[in-house]
Amino acid sequence: MLSISSYSQNSKKTKILFVVTSHDQLGDTGEKTGLWIEEFATPYYYLIDQGVEVVIASPKGGQPPIDPKSELTDYQTESTKRFYADSKAQLVFSKTQKLAKVKQKDFDAVFYPGGHGPLWDLSTDKKSIRLIESFYNNNKPIAFVCHAPAALKNVKEKSGQPLVKGKKVTGFTNGEEAAVKLTNIVPFLIEDMLKENGAIYQKGADWSSFAVEDGLLISGQNPQSAKLVGELLMAKLKKQ
Repeated sequence: MLSISSYSQNSKKTKILFVVTSHDQLGDTGEKTGLWIEEFATPYYYLIDQGVEVVIASPKGGQPPIDPKSELTDYQTESTKRFYADSKAQLVFSKTQKLAKVKQKDFDAVFYPGGHGPLWDLSTDKKSIRLIESFYNNNKPIAFVCHAPAALKNVKEKSGQPLVKGKKVTGFTNGEEAAVKLTNIVPFLIEDMLKENGAIYQKGADWSSFAVEDGLLISGQNPQSAKLVGELLMAKLKKQ
């Protein structure tokens, strides 16, 4: 299995699975979408700099689509610049594992970066749904940022109730979606979906760093929250 830190043979090393979208079409607009690169690069480097091993998977495997807007100059950060200068990371990123081939038992936690892509594929992907449920039912942290909570839309607890029901969760706000003028393009709004599934939806000011933790569930509101989610995830793993 490909991994970012394959040079380590230490079986006790913390190992986190990143699940990214394979969807690249922004509804019927003819425009491209996909993964918001900052939401991958920021937590990825934060975690590997602490010695964590990261494996990347996607529904289709191979090269994940990157939202072209996230590659614009205005949205570059130290972590995205580092990624684009890191040929090793880009190579592994281009060869993601197929989601069907990864197993919960091989990892300590799972992290879902966002971008608009997950609204279309990860929200209904049965393999992703089962994977999240398996992590949760085996007492392992599950983390999401921005639009990635879309992957929780059809995830259930053992009782059959939505996993997010009664839990504190955040994600891209209706206000933020309106600001990027995609309210009428996306298949559903993250904030509305979480509330409809019974979540205790929480949020900070639009475009501010905001994340919440409720038991094993960690979520961040927007790209600005990506590192905070990584920090909360790492702190949770250190306690376990």
